[in-house]
Amino acid sequence: MKGFTLIELLAVIAIVGILASAAVPMYKMAATKARLAEVTNAISHVAAALAAHHHEAVVNGAANIWPNCGSIAEIQTSLGVRLGAIERISAASVNQGTGVISVTVDKTDASVDGSTITLTPLRAADSSISWKWGGTIQPQYLPKE
Repeated sequence: MKGFTLIELLAVIAIVGILASAAVPMYKMAATKARLAEVTNAISHVAAALAAHHHEAVVNGAANIWPNCGSIAEIQTSLGVRLGAIERISAASVNQGTGVISVTVDKTDASVDGSTITLTPLRAADSSISWKWGGTIQPQYLPKE
């Protein structure tokens, strides 16, 4: 009769355990990044609306080029971007003085819940805008620039 010995089975189980211990954290990080994509996409929509608002304000010669949006409801009212339906965002605002978009992450993963993601406008001399990601969230969860 042929078969596997107990030592061979234990060795296979040990190898599978080692591989699993390396794979689980990587899977968890990938799953968190996937959930955060919903948040970063929403922030990108706010950034596009802010850029349009900024351009219109500059063309019209307005003194204040950023809207006053201290909450999710004010962002929807001022910019027309609906964030209220996204459950992974608990708070959002646009700083009227700087144009920085700030969002608080919620219901995503314990390692990132409560942290903030910011998107800072960088204005060029020709009034064009580029954006820089930041915040209190760990850098590996931020989109690539």
